[in-house]
Amino acid sequence: MNDTHIITIERHIIEEERRHPEARGAFSNVLSDLALAAKVISRQVNMAGLVDILGRAGHRNVQGEDVQKLDVFAQDVIWRAMDHTGHLCCMASEEVEEFMPIPDKFPAGDYVLLFDPLDGSSNIDVNVSIGTIFSIHRKVSKSERGAEEDCLQPGHRQMAAGYVLYGSSTMMVYTTGEGVHGFTLDPSIGEFILSHENIRIPDPPSRYYSVNEAYFSRWTPEMQAHVARLKDPDREEGGFSSRYIGSLVADAHRTLMRGGLFMYPGDRLNPRGKLRLQYEANPLAFIVEQAGGRASDGRTRILDREPDHLHERIPLFLGSDSMVRDVEAALGKMGGFGPGAGVYGR
Repeated sequence: MNDTHIITIERHIIEEERRHPEARGAFSNVLSDLALAAKVISRQVNMAGLVDILGRAGHRNVQGEDVQKLDVFAQDVIWRAMDHTGHLCCMASEEVEEFMPIPDKFPAGDYVLLFDPLDGSSNIDVNVSIGTIFSIHRKVSKSERGAEEDCLQPGHRQMAAGYVLYGSSTMMVYTTGEGVHGFTLDPSIGEFILSHENIRIPDPPSRYYSVNEAYFSRWTPEMQAHVARLKDPDREEGGFSSRYIGSLVADAHRTLMRGGLFMYPGDRLNPRGKLRLQYEANPLAFIVEQAGGRASDGRTRILDREPDHLHERIPLFLGSDSMVRDVEAALGKMGGFGPGAGVYGR
């Protein structure tokens, strides 16, 4: 008799909820609804080469970037999966300029969802892994259907964060502040199955770093010197190897599973960084810290930053604790890469 112990994501969420007798179930339902949206997006991503959904939609988003057809699809799926449930008061998306109150025709709840519907969508046409990133907060305003302040909370107030990686398999990774767990989608039964319980970033870390070195000439001398030190084959422990995919979710996932260091620094053209604090950096930082790692903007813990606006951009360094501290020490010589810091932040 097969005694394989299968745990679906719904069962895992329910079992976690039972550890909190005061829970009313609404928060758990938000996570379950996100898992459903991920299944729908995964199906469409896997069919992208077979249907007319590849390519650009013909307009640009608030970031000034070309919107891909799958971006539009993913945005719509998440909105429609979450807008009517009565658990959220509002949402905010990387693809939309303003925060999005739940429509008046639906009941409103006490939670806020921030999300990047399809990160790395420029890689769609070449079949590179892409992903969805999400963050959940509790409402802090008195507005029934939320206010911008509900979406501008620092990362340490997140109640949950996660991402979905659409790769060789579809995997959903999330944390509620009590460890990080990964679930792999079994397409034969249409369920996310617990495949990676209590993920921990390896310590000591792997000898990998991840950064787009095409921008080397635009970095500060301190950043250039730090990468040169990582690569130096004559150092006592040998040089580090570069692993860069160019899809944030995929690069962050590899760093989470293998350890090492992911870097997206500020540079001469983007002194304040390029990744979005609320939709990318905060949720990934929460996950990495819960797995025993560290996330920083080069001088400040990501989760301690007070956001200024919905689409604020920042530098991001995340991965194994010791390697992030090393890069902080190196960049600390110039004061870091935050706003107003260093030769590129003045």
